Amino acid sequence: MQTLIRLKVEKLLENGQEYFVATSDDLQGLVAEGKTIQEAIEIAEDVAKVLLYLEKQNNQDFQLQDLPSQFEYPLIMEV
Repeated sequence: MQTLIRLKVEKLLENGQEYFVATSDDLQGLVAEGKTIQEAIEIAEDVAKVLLYLEKQNNQDFQLQDLPSQFEYPLIMEV
């Protein structure tokens, strides 16, 4: 089954270094940090897999949104 987990990606700056943090209201505990947007998203995907596995193991009744037939996806380009 495919599901949709919406990520919030925030650009932060600390000591002159830019980095990105991804979180989700759809999956409690999902927090991922990366040097690039892509890295933060890839780490978030790995974290989500672990969290979903742990939820299953603990027999938690969690509700995620089924993958809709249409949704928005931002295409981020370097120009």
